[in-house]
Amino acid sequence: MRSLRLRLYALGARLTIRPLFSLTDDAKRDGDRLDRLASRFTHFVPYTLRLPRELGGRPALWLAGKGADPSKVILYFHGGAYFAGSPDTHAAMLARLSRYAGYPVFAQAYRLAPKYPFPAAFDDAIAAWDDLISRGYHPEDIIIGGDSAGGGLALALLATLCARRECPAALFAMSPWTDLTMSGRSVEEIGKSDDVIPSDRMTEAARAYVGEAEPSDPRVSPLFAAFDHPPPVYLQIGSPEVLEDDTYRMAERLRKSGGEVLVQTWDGAPHVWHLGELWVPEARDALKQIANFVQTSFDKVSR
Repeated sequence: MRSLRLRLYALGARLTIRPLFSLTDDAKRDGDRLDRLASRFTHFVPYTLRLPRELGGRPALWLAGKGADPSKVILYFHGGAYFAGSPDTHAAMLARLSRYAGYPVFAQAYRLAPKYPFPAAFDDAIAAWDDLISRGYHPEDIIIGGDSAGGGLALALLATLCARRECPAALFAMSPWTDLTMSGRSVEEIGKSDDVIPSDRMTEAARAYVGEAEPSDPRVSPLFAAFDHPPPVYLQIGSPEVLEDDTYRMAERLRKSGGEVLVQTWDGAPHVWHLGELWVPEARDALKQIANFVQTSFDKVSR
């Protein structure tokens, strides 16, 4: 049974985030509105080192909980439908994740649509990875993570890295957006009533990000990518929510590629409920599960 706080969080998301989740002729304004809303709920997680840095030629945040081991790192890509969000909007959640996992999180502010359509975000993600490698990290020292659009971006990056034989230790994603062709059944069946993301706005955001590319391009929609011997992948999804099919179909594709995939469904949880970690016990529990996956994955490659 979901907690009262989770139910209130879902209601709050429906009343505040959903109306702002639009893409009009002034997408920068829409993105700024979402960012301002997120900043109202941003808080400081005690015993966290928060440093503005640069990663892959882009602004970034280095977040490290007390005692975090800097010899390994979580490379993180934020959500926001490719037109909103930043490391700042996700900083509190990522700080708590670092605290639970015992490793720092490096979150990049990749370029956003519509000013910077595809392949800008993808190119920035590649640059972030290459930058970490140039700093002395080995692929097995890195775990990639992301939520929503950032989860899709992380998976698109993973496909490229597998082809380059540079797979990270593992990958995790929260409610990843993996199919910008919008062919998932849940987009149609749940999208009109989703607590956070209306499906018609997703279609607009997808068009703005894809630009002149094909939405089925595997660098845009990793659901259509080839994965050569992928590392372990952990996916979390709320239910019912608009990106359920994106998550389940992505898991099946990875399994067919020989990957080890765990999908965890949280009944009654809205899209990326993890952002409510200050108030919602289910958000903290989900982050602890991810932290355990991070620790286990790093332990496996260290043996």
